[in-house]
Amino acid sequence: MGNTDSVVVQKRLARFRPDEIPVIDGVFDRLIETGSSVSFGKTGKVLSVDMLKMSMGKMTSESMIKRVFQGIHSVDPGVPLPSGGGVSREQLVIFLADILRGTAEERAPLVLAMAEEAKATAATSEQIQGLVEDLVSAAVQTLIYRGHLRAWQPDRMGDGTQGARLLAEQLTSELKFSDQNMCDIPCLEDWLFRIPAMAMFLELLIGEGLGIGLPSRPPPTLLPQCRYAPWSDLHCLLHLPLLMFLSPQLPAGYSAPWSLLFSTNLHGESFTRLVGNCKGRGPTVLLIKDTKGHIFGGFASQSWEVKPQFQGDSRCFLFTVFPFMRVFTCTGYNNHYMYLNKGQQTMPNGLGMGGQHGYFGLWLDSNFGHGHSRARPRCTTYGSNQLSGEEDFKVDTLEVWGVGQPPEEQEQDEKSKKSILDADPEVQAIMEMTGKTMHSQGLREPEEDEG
Repeated sequence: MGNTDSVVVQKRLARFRPDEIPVIDGVFDRLIETGSSVSFGKTGKVLSVDMLKMSMGKMTSESMIKRVFQGIHSVDPGVPLPSGGGVSREQLVIFLADILRGTAEERAPLVLAMAEEAKATAATSEQIQGLVEDLVSAAVQTLIYRGHLRAWQPDRMGDGTQGARLLAEQLTSELKFSDQNMCDIPCLEDWLFRIPAMAMFLELLIGEGLGIGLPSRPPPTLLPQCRYAPWSDLHCLLHLPLLMFLSPQLPAGYSAPWSLLFSTNLHGESFTRLVGNCKGRGPTVLLIKDTKGHIFGGFASQSWEVKPQFQGDSRCFLFTVFPFMRVFTCTGYNNHYMYLNKGQQTMPNGLGMGGQHGYFGLWLDSNFGHGHSRARPRCTTYGSNQLSGEEDFKVDTLEVWGVGQPPEEQEQDEKSKKSILDADPEVQAIMEMTGKTMHSQGLREPEEDEG
């Protein structure tokens, strides 16, 4: 950074740690050096879109690279701009600072520039949708190229291309468009403030695409860890955009690795096997594809237990994946969160979430392969509409993923937190020999006899 840098550039660089400033300030020269050619304007070197392609081409589409270039080119650095259509060092530094360390107010004009080629004051819903779809696809491609998959295998998963479109539609649905179906800067500011996923996608694409490694801020983690899935025999319903959608919806603290508990492709169409594999296994995500092609499911915040009463709590929710992605959380109307029963004559036998007996928001009958989603007009527990293609549906594929810590692991963690005096009697003996006072000894509750 030299004395010729504008005040705007100096303020932006001040957001980074001293050891990170040379990294940000050096991106321009590195891109110039690795570019296929160097363009010169009246004020010196400028960065072209072709140079961005050299760095980002394997991680995103050409259309997204052009969008990034438009965003950089839209920056006003407070100094004379180069001629010839390229972008200057100052423009790039300000762009990087606003994408990687900026506020919603600073990112909004860049997002608008990336969505609309001309210098406009607003963009249409279609233009925003196109940008977000490009961005989600770029995030997925970047995760694959960089190997940040956390043990997931995209080639054994669902259609990620369709998933990117669905996730983009879901994210765009959160925008508060004007009556003319337009989105201006205040609209984008509000959206970026409420939807942190957009900032994460931008940070991942720019940080990884331009090879910017900042010690204080590693690339955002967009996928949960996969603990277990028999990939050689499995082709699952999940895809990377769906994981990027569902994982942030789980309550705080549900960050345990995902494990496949049940799949009709592996375990057959057996309600008994479903119950046996899922009962007592902690929180789960249930995912269903019906014979009409609709994909939907629910999150169970507690272990499934067989009993003739409703169970669970208000952290449960229902969701739909196709033909659109949405989450339906609890309304507070009742506590009919989860239900699992089998082998009784007086109560319904099956697995359900929300609503009431005979009118569940999501129901799987113990006569495996049949279910219903009766929500007229909406499920009372979750406010969801009909999830399936038809009210009474037939199952094509069913999967259950464990997404929380199983009860037995929780017990092990609790045991591991026992006092060191209990864990190692030798430590207690040494403390007594050296005259150390064991302050907690007289304060602890006596343990109950196990006899």
